[in-house]
Amino acid sequence: MKLLYTVNSPYARKVRIVAAEKHIEMELGLVVLADPDCPVKQYNPLGKVPVLILDDGDSLYDSRVIVEFLDHRTPLAHLLPQDHSAKIRVRRWEALADGVCDAAVAVIMEQLKEPPKAELISKQMSKVLSGLQVLNDDLGDNKWYLHNTFSLADIAVGCTLGYLQLRFADVFDFSNAYPNLHRLNAALLKRESFLHSQPVPN
Repeated sequence: MKLLYTVNSPYARKVRIVAAEKHIEMELGLVVLADPDCPVKQYNPLGKVPVLILDDGDSLYDSRVIVEFLDHRTPLAHLLPQDHSAKIRVRRWEALADGVCDAAVAVIMEQLKEPPKAELISKQMSKVLSGLQVLNDDLGDNKWYLHNTFSLADIAVGCTLGYLQLRFADVFDFSNAYPNLHRLNAALLKRESFLHSQPVPN
């Protein structure tokens, strides 16, 4: 298998971390989406990463599909609960974390325009702020989100936090505004899967 990814995509990072936690080996194919020869569109008509190219040449996308595929590939350390109700709770947290990321990316893209639309930026930032608050409140005093067991929910939120710290380091003071998420992030960064996949400033 081969994973097509960009170095700072939080969604691709989620897949890389799941693979590392599950001890699943895969080839990593670093791509530049703006490159005319970028192979991503050959495997994903939406032209987005991550894309997992399977051994038979078929491909999987997006990150939520890929991580479920990987989690069921081996019974080792399931990151998605087998119980349906628990799985839905994890998926909901993943969806919220991804939604916060989507809004943050939209802010970055709008800021690159000339002139940027302040109303659009404000609208997307409100999604980021409200999403972070719910995630912080949901976690509470727990070490991990669901039953104090490390899961895909924690991975998804950790990838979102990493992206926000990369792109909005001067905006968010997590230790004061979102202390529960700050504590979660510190615990995640003790894991090799998170340490070896950290975003790179560019």
